[in-house]
Amino acid sequence: MDVEPSGLDAESDGEYDTGIRKRRRGRTRGPARHDSALGSDGVEKTEDDIDPAEPTSRHIASASRTAGSWFRKMDRDPAVVAAVRRARRSLPGDPYFGDPLSTSGFGGASAVARAADRLVTDRDTAVREFGFGALQIWQAFTEKVSKQPANREVTLVFTDLVGFSGWALEAGDEATLKLLRRVASVSEPPMLSAGGQVVKRMGDGIMAVFDDPVTALRAVIPARDALKNVEIQGYTPVLRIGIHTGMPQRIGSDWLGVDVNIAARVMESATKGGLAISQPALAKVPLVFLDHLGLTPTPVRRPLFSSRPAGVPENMKMYLLETRRELPASGDDGRI
Repeated sequence: MDVEPSGLDAESDGEYDTGIRKRRRGRTRGPARHDSALGSDGVEKTEDDIDPAEPTSRHIASASRTAGSWFRKMDRDPAVVAAVRRARRSLPGDPYFGDPLSTSGFGGASAVARAADRLVTDRDTAVREFGFGALQIWQAFTEKVSKQPANREVTLVFTDLVGFSGWALEAGDEATLKLLRRVASVSEPPMLSAGGQVVKRMGDGIMAVFDDPVTALRAVIPARDALKNVEIQGYTPVLRIGIHTGMPQRIGSDWLGVDVNIAARVMESATKGGLAISQPALAKVPLVFLDHLGLTPTPVRRPLFSSRPAGVPENMKMYLLETRRELPASGDDGRI
């Protein structure tokens, strides 16, 4: 006998059939989304447990990595680096500021540049050029405030010791070092007190810079005379001096250029223990000042058939500044 299902049973069967269909659809379409997820710790989290800021953090981290990769690529791009270097040429100051020559000087910009050069090992980057461009402007501003432009007229002085090399070969290193220390202690103070700057020491000689030739003469004569009281192992050093005025290129703490070469050649033209001066420097020394020092200029005469010193302009004359007791009886009257 068939029994008709009651309304309650029919409703329950309908709900049962509906649940089966839903589960079947679920198996077909996959699990419902956003019901659960794995957190960074590997523990399954429900939708209510997921931090809404976590996807944003991942997006930010991904964007940061992308931007960093792009920046590093552009920083080393040769075209970008070349463009920044071209831009530096339009800025005030030395467009090559940052190399070892330009950063060897004194002052804050040079000190920062030396530190940056040690930290930034990659030479060809846009960031490096931007940084040194800023220091380039700083250096130019410092020179402008101090009213001492990089390339101005100065007087260069070169010195060396007559007969030093032969004596040092026989005397040995210990005696040589003792002599050089003694020479520096008595000859350099007069130069420094006159306002000169000892640019560099070259074995038995030095290169110094003064504002003008008059100041240089006031300094080198007492420096030369001070060596008369120095004696090491029977050797009394005699100073040979060359003076030239020009406009060399100042790079850092050094001075370079044609005028530096001329000053060195002027020193070489001096006799043993002599004081030589170029025509441009002599033209700026009043004759009354030379007379006060007891000095008379006489032209340097080259030996017959000898060539002009290399690196000296053909029309530039050199003179020996001799004391009156050094002049020969038939010598020139010293007028120029």
